[in-house]
Amino acid sequence: MKLTFESNLQYQHEAIKSITDLFEGQPLEDSIMEFNLKEEGSLNLINGVGNNLILSEDQILENLQAIQVNNEITVSEKLDGMHFSVEMETGTGKTYVYLRTIYELNKLYDFKKFVIVVPSIAIREGVLKNLEITHEHFQTLYDNIPVNFQVYDSTKV
Repeated sequence: MKLTFESNLQYQHEAIKSITDLFEGQPLEDSIMEFNLKEEGSLNLINGVGNNLILSEDQILENLQAIQVNNEITVSEKLDGMHFSVEMETGTGKTYVYLRTIYELNKLYDFKKFVIVVPSIAIREGVLKNLEITHEHFQTLYDNIPVNFQVYDSTKV
């Protein structure tokens, strides 16, 4: 049996846009940042590529306020760090929305690394299963973009 996914649900598109619009103004070409953590006279500890957010907190706040006005919710006076919440009713496709948002953030801003934090092993296993069953669907929607997902294990850094 093969599952099919509806990719044109308006409320899901609106949720995804609410997230991606937070980064409105982020230049595509500056979104990748190379880094390495190295102590003089020692081995290279970490060398990799990360997402590089160019926008100021003031611009993020302006974007957030515009999203809140558009969604008719209370407008924030200031940022509470860079912590944002997307709330959707049960059974509306939250997992699909946040997974598709990852693909959209890559497409729009070339963000490449994402961490999904979950509160339990059962939810982690559900997310992994969703990544597996939606992989082909998202590959079709997003031109076969290379994807690698894995569970972080702090004993194997």
